[in-house]
Amino acid sequence: MIEVTKQKLDQETPTDEALKKWNDWKWQEQNLIKDVKTVEKILNIKFTEEERKDIQETIDIFPMSITPYYLSLIDSKDYKNDPIFKQAFPDKRELHIAKYDMLDPLAEDKDSPVSGITHRYPDRVLFHISNVCAMYCRHCTRKRKVGDKDCIPSREQMEQGLDYIRNTPVIRDVLLSGGDPFMLSDELLDWILGELNKIEHVEVIRIGTRIPVVLPFRVTDNLVNILKKHGTVWINTHFNHPKEITNSAKEALRKLAFAGIPLGNQSVLLADINDCPRIMKRLVHKLVENRVRPYYLYQCDLSEGLEHFRTSVGKGIEIMESLRGHTSGFAVPTYVIDAPGGAGKIPVMPNYLMSWSTNKVILRNYEGMISTYQEPSDYRHDVCDLNCETCNLQLKCQEGEEKEAIGIAKLIADYNEVITLTPSE
Repeated sequence: MIEVTKQKLDQETPTDEALKKWNDWKWQEQNLIKDVKTVEKILNIKFTEEERKDIQETIDIFPMSITPYYLSLIDSKDYKNDPIFKQAFPDKRELHIAKYDMLDPLAEDKDSPVSGITHRYPDRVLFHISNVCAMYCRHCTRKRKVGDKDCIPSREQMEQGLDYIRNTPVIRDVLLSGGDPFMLSDELLDWILGELNKIEHVEVIRIGTRIPVVLPFRVTDNLVNILKKHGTVWINTHFNHPKEITNSAKEALRKLAFAGIPLGNQSVLLADINDCPRIMKRLVHKLVENRVRPYYLYQCDLSEGLEHFRTSVGKGIEIMESLRGHTSGFAVPTYVIDAPGGAGKIPVMPNYLMSWSTNKVILRNYEGMISTYQEPSDYRHDVCDLNCETCNLQLKCQEGEEKEAIGIAKLIADYNEVITLTPSE
């Protein structure tokens, strides 16, 4: 299918020059597909006038932008059921705003102390450094921003975020997000990573990207060399279906893995795309085969226009039951709901702890076998007064470390006298 698309885009038999152009990520970016007629021409399909009208109404609200590479993966003979087509092509159902849909379900704007920064968890922040994506995914949780401002913040704007991180020593983990950070130029990305690495309390830099999925040619040798030189950089990809793991995607992942960069993957559970235990198992197997650790399986967010993508939570639990015990533990992602209102990621899983008593816990395994685990009869822990210098457990505290417990941990901590948590505001 890739070869066919190359011929149609170039109007020539693929030559070395044509292949070179196809593999140039900037050429792909310059030839993004944004109109229905081009899709019809490349896939050799024809929409009815009513379908074309519905599609255009959707595009007017939520723009379309597809890389030639990603479009080439669509099976034109069965495009309506194709998982690539459904993730990339507009659907009139996106215009339906369900009762519980929200413009900003994760409250990213509310938890933003300065422009570009979302600070929700105690020791880490999300740094929004680009509004540009290689492709507009139809299930995007930031759908409110799609096509709004396809721009990259200036260095002066980014400095505001950097200053916040510099002046907040509790931050040890920075997640670069967007848009897609890899749509920045090599020079700008190099500068941002360099500035973050100068901040002593920043221990980890993470990059969330869909580039290996929709534009793998962007993972150039120069980009990899930049990532290699900037300390502890982790990358999370976004593969949703095994069909997305092509030879080109594998090559991009190979370059990153061989550079020693830890790779994870965050999938979204999508109705009629990957809501199948067999599909999800095949996906995680192909990921680990390419040295990508399945990290999260997200329940689809409550963003406006995404109801047709959402499954029941029960379907997610069913998929987790089909993975735990049925495949390698490191191939099993954590199924989470990124809870509305900024409550953060909450793990959801089958119940394996069935009951417990003073001395035993009752467990069940993936087969349904029930077993007991005997608690130790003489375990006594040291009562914690938070005075680590006098504790017999060896811990050297560092500046900026979170010392006071927050949330449920506050109720459990020996040194805290709080006995209830009362929701406010």
